[in-house]
Amino acid sequence: MLTINVALLLAVIVFFRLRRRTEARSRFDEKLTVVTVLALGILLAPTPVGQGILNVLEQMAGGVTQASR
Repeated sequence: MLTINVALLLAVIVFFRLRRRTEARSRFDEKLTVVTVLALGILLAPTPVGQGILNVLEQMAGGVTQASR
């Protein structure tokens, strides 16, 4: 039986939607892209990959904060 990872499918969809030129997008297209990216974020957040991304972003934000002092 073939199983499809929904997060991977959404990541592929987001990749192809963001490759298009921005001038050719309608407001509906942009809203659909935002909803798709939010759904991808919700699916990735509780996974080890999502936690790793969160840790990297926290370290980067901490570095920026330290550099600005």
